Amino acid sequence: MKLIALSGFGILLLMLVALIGKYLGSLVLEIGWVFGVLWVLFVVFTFYFFRDPDPLPPTGHGLVIAPGHGKVDTIDTTTENEFMGGECQRISIFLSVFDVHVQNAPVTGRVAFFKHSPGQYLNAINADCAKFNENVLIGIESVDPRETKIGVRLIAGLIARRIVPFIAQNEPVLRGERISLIQFGSRVDVYLPLNAKVKVQLGDRVVGGLTVLAAFE
Repeated sequence: MKLIALSGFGILLLMLVALIGKYLGSLVLEIGWVFGVLWVLFVVFTFYFFRDPDPLPPTGHGLVIAPGHGKVDTIDTTTENEFMGGECQRISIFLSVFDVHVQNAPVTGRVAFFKHSPGQYLNAINADCAKFNENVLIGIESVDPRETKIGVRLIAGLIARRIVPFIAQNEPVLRGERISLIQFGSRVDVYLPLNAKVKVQLGDRVVGGLTVLAAFE
């Protein structure tokens, strides 16, 4: 009788182990599917994020086009002493993680100023985050109008951890040419002389290399 009981218990134990193994196997399979789907979604999002459309810059004299894709959330007068030399107009564009993150030259000219400033990675939704965050200031001397100063500040954000410039000081640039890449959510500030006529409004969505931000009349 003891042998029968022991053999019965062994059979139950084996059945329990088999059941657990089957359950764990299906659980592992389900977890594998979840991770597989997440990986595919990540790859798709990465390709989507790093998309790089070819802009068709508008023609015309004295135009300043948007260097970045995103939403205009600040238009004001500020002081920028490093390149602009004092008071100037500022148009700030917030780039969410869903926007194109390649930047384009706003005007044709020469890179007369280039400075990288290390810093923190605070949320770029704050228009004044450039005071604290890592950023790169690019100063361009335009040929139209001649020798007019246009500044572009590339600002890293909470998720953005790397600014990749494609140009260097003293290099020529063409309106609409690719000048940089900011990886993930970030901000781009444009500095304009006080006599520039701003053509956008708060809340406007702008397209890098295409939308006219301002004009000299």
